[in-house]
Amino acid sequence: MSKRAAVPLADMLKRGELFAVNCPSREVLKHVTSRWGVLVLVALLGGTHRFSELRRKVGGVSEKMLAQTLRVLEEDGFVLRKVYPTKPPRVEYSLTPFGRELAEHMRALTEFVQSNVGKVMAHRAKAEKVPA
Repeated sequence: MSKRAAVPLADMLKRGELFAVNCPSREVLKHVTSRWGVLVLVALLGGTHRFSELRRKVGGVSEKMLAQTLRVLEEDGFVLRKVYPTKPPRVEYSLTPFGRELAEHMRALTEFVQSNVGKVMAHRAKAEKVPA
């Protein structure tokens, strides 16, 4: 079995190498494929939302996890956070063009999962009945 040659970091930053241990693309993948990352990205495809609106739309997410998710997605360049100088401050979240491109892919994934959840549940039920 041959070993893969090490990929220089500069090359990884041009195009990620997900299978390389130290590639930063793995961290980005972790951000965008977390349960809350996917749901926030898809929710923001519907347009700009305030924090409380997003929290209601993405049922079950805690304030802490939503804030953390929005922060990393903003740092990665997928989400735009806009603060209005009102009292109290009004903050809105939307997708950047880069984020919209990603969210469209996530929407395809979520639509596949929603459309096929019945099949998955049937497989799970069948697997539970089969003795190990």
